[in-house]
Amino acid sequence: MPNNANTSEFDFWYAAANTEVLLPPARRLETFGTTLLHYHLAAELPDDPGAVRVREGRIEASRPSIIIPSHLAETEMEGFSAEARRYVDFLKTQGDGIRLLQYGYRLRQESFSEQVVHDSIDSVTERIVADVKSRGPGFEAVVKGVDEPWDVCIVKLFWLEINASAPKNIMEFEKARNESARAALHPSLRSEVEQAFERASRDRSLLGELGGFLRDKGVFEQYQDRFFALLRG
Repeated sequence: MPNNANTSEFDFWYAAANTEVLLPPARRLETFGTTLLHYHLAAELPDDPGAVRVREGRIEASRPSIIIPSHLAETEMEGFSAEARRYVDFLKTQGDGIRLLQYGYRLRQESFSEQVVHDSIDSVTERIVADVKSRGPGFEAVVKGVDEPWDVCIVKLFWLEINASAPKNIMEFEKARNESARAALHPSLRSEVEQAFERASRDRSLLGELGGFLRDKGVFEQYQDRFFALLRG
């Protein structure tokens, strides 16, 4: 008989491995705001293969305030079971680009409703997917998972959404950071930069000189998007 720790690990592994996102949200997680992700989770009852439990609820994810090193990132969880928390702890030990580590998320899980339907899992999920699609694109997801520990399936859904949203989030973070850094420049230096861009926009042979000037002044990172846009143009 396995000990409790091993049993718990098996439970969240089993739940995570048997989580299938049938319909992901049509929109990505917000970069600078709170995201409310509405989920529909269907799972066969282990002691009654002809019955399916359907849970509805939502995850509230507060905005990730900053990208920080993984050993400093915290993920606060409200309304999740011990199994789901163990799964998050496991994710934090992995080094394969899991974005959960780089964001200081605060997750709050709320259950709306729960019902048991006597039908096949495929028929039930097909109806749910069709119903969600009929309402148009939004923050709704349909998941097929396990009955216990079911909220591990919800954590996996959120992990997948973080990874899908990360490129957009990081780009928007970098843009905001660069805009803030530009605003903090000394007015005289900002004026020099604007003049250098103006000259290069009129004479493309000065683009190399503009790049060198930005690097010498230590502001290339803040202006790189604008520089490369001018280069492409």
